[in-house]
Amino acid sequence: MASFNKIIMLGNLTRDPQLSYLPSQTPVVDFGLATNRRWTSQDGTQREETCFVDCRAFGRMAENISKYCKKGRSLLVEGRLTFDQWEAQDGSKRSKHRITVETFTFVDSGGGGGRSGGERNAAPEQAEGGDDIPF
Repeated sequence: MASFNKIIMLGNLTRDPQLSYLPSQTPVVDFGLATNRRWTSQDGTQREETCFVDCRAFGRMAENISKYCKKGRSLLVEGRLTFDQWEAQDGSKRSKHRITVETFTFVDSGGGGGRSGGERNAAPEQAEGGDDIPF
């Protein structure tokens, strides 16, 4: 059976990225993205909904996102959808979907730095071009 799992999302960070380290000392960053959808309903009123999605990146991408991104910054992420399950302290089972980031691109100039953040699978023009971020 064929399968395909690819997510591309452009949104604004909902909180400052939280950098931590795995026991193997691999950097990991967690952050949230929000996207807005606007439309006109049948009765002519303007409507809007916001979608909030948690994201996680590893390695140098994690360090760069943590260093150059703050709440409100626009970010384009590409990755895969993952499903996390765990047991809460009260014994209940919990789960949620999350984007595991494989590449990212800075969309605006806010917060300093360059325009590219893709560490893996990045096109050469993304990783080069005079950015002041070492990749």
